Amino acid sequence: MALSGIQIYKMLPQTNCKECGFPTCLAFAMKLAAKQVELSACPYVSDASKKQLAESAAPPIRLVTLKAGTEVKAGNEVVMFRHEKTFYNKPGVFIRVKASDADAAKKVAAADAYKVNYVGMDFVIDGFAVEADGGDFVGAVKAVRDATKRPLILIAKDVALLDSALSLLAGESALIYSADASNYEAFADVAKKHKASLVVTGDSLDALADLTQKIQAKGVEDIVLDLGGKNLSEWLQRSTQARRLAIKSNFRALGYPVIFFAGQNGAAKEPVYAAQAISKYAGFVVLDTFTPELAYALLVLRENIYTDPQKPIQVQPGIYEINSPKPESPVLITTNFSITYFAVANEVEGSGLPAWLVVCDAEGMSVLTAWAAGKFDAERIAKAIKSFNVADKVSKKRVVLPGHVAVLSGELEAELPDWEIRVGPREAVDLPGFMKQALN
Repeated sequence: MALSGIQIYKMLPQTNCKECGFPTCLAFAMKLAAKQVELSACPYVSDASKKQLAESAAPPIRLVTLKAGTEVKAGNEVVMFRHEKTFYNKPGVFIRVKASDADAAKKVAAADAYKVNYVGMDFVIDGFAVEADGGDFVGAVKAVRDATKRPLILIAKDVALLDSALSLLAGESALIYSADASNYEAFADVAKKHKASLVVTGDSLDALADLTQKIQAKGVEDIVLDLGGKNLSEWLQRSTQARRLAIKSNFRALGYPVIFFAGQNGAAKEPVYAAQAISKYAGFVVLDTFTPELAYALLVLRENIYTDPQKPIQVQPGIYEINSPKPESPVLITTNFSITYFAVANEVEGSGLPAWLVVCDAEGMSVLTAWAAGKFDAERIAKAIKSFNVADKVSKKRVVLPGHVAVLSGELEAELPDWEIRVGPREAVDLPGFMKQALN
């Protein structure tokens, strides 16, 4: 059972030392009861109290990690809605292949090689699911493992097949699918033997809750829920109910990540189903179809949902090439606020004019906001130009400042005495005209 703030307070040292960041131990206890802080923030809590407080300190959704050459984490969530705090672990996107498919390894290799850069972040497929369907399942798992080092989900009804396949994945943490009321003991045994996570299926939330407790009693802690449902609406209802019970009522029996198979009703509906699952509240999303355009759309959606709403969406600071710039092309300056970056980059790219775009770390603020906050000044701009080795890429040292911070031109000349400092327009839409008229 979850503990109240007063119950937690009685187990704390009650010194009001403030080292946890709160004025009193009672304030800290209330935050701990609300799952808004970690118990580790208190440096003086006793070992005995730590053990008793473990349940209250743990996030209501258990963290499940799949490991191979890379990791995929799901769970550890503490809120129903992103704006309440943030979501932490993005749902893993997996591609499913059948053991009977002779081209399974080739399909996996093609999806494994997929990588696209989005505002400085590399988007990739997180892992793959291999399903036993009458073919050589163990051989297919080996072939897939040879084609990718990403985590695997193994889908089979035969526990012996899963046991053999998991033996090929020594040192990894795979996910096996799936245990139900008729076979959970055998599945739990093989999951425990190979330290694998286990998917649990049931006809209702009550059945799932009963089964997770039985499996946990057998020593398997890392559980994933398949909520079933006759259609997308029913699945959404169950997903929301399970999440609410876990987070609002601290109902541990349903406090696990969820898996969703987006291709269950055909390729035409798969994008919609996958988008819904990413939004609410899948921890693992399995696709039957891989295309670059589908992967890109889903990964961008996921990034937008799982971006901390208390932090601006930021672009990775660095130097970006637009329209294959040459050494004589101008160097434009902007901040790493994503909207600012896209406004500048899209206007220049659309014009066809080549340029180097230096994105300075302004903690995700726009040009004027960052300048007013002291996060975008001559010293920071000069530091960015030097750290990104811009001088090695250009033969004509010209820097174009955003027009809104023309006041920085004199200071920047002092920081970069070898560079010509120009002041550009205030609005990104005017950049192409400025570049044609003033920089030729």
